[in-house]
Amino acid sequence: MKIKFQADNDLNYDIVQAVLQLNPQIDFQTAVAAGIHKGTPDEQVLELAAAEGRIVVSHDLKTMPYHFANLVMKRSLPGLILVSQSFSISHAASSLHLVWEACTPDEFVDRFYNMF
Repeated sequence: MKIKFQADNDLNYDIVQAVLQLNPQIDFQTAVAAGIHKGTPDEQVLELAAAEGRIVVSHDLKTMPYHFANLVMKRSLPGLILVSQSFSISHAASSLHLVWEACTPDEFVDRFYNMF
């Protein structure tokens, strides 16, 4: 089974496009496709992604880790990847592509990773 990603509403859309250009088979759902918009609470983003077995990919280093940790104490979540906004689009895309190629979904369950 391969990893499925869910973009948070704050994730630069160009990163999603760059990942899909590297490999169109990657299942990377945009925030718009999931009904996630500016102002959608972090908990709701995490719950929506969890319902579909998706790892959330976000730039939100301030509040997302806190909400992820609180939810993980109550239930299992597919995971969270935090991408620094200082990353170039190509660096972020190649890193996420590598995660998709080299990892399994089980490696991310109830864990969050910082890409800095």
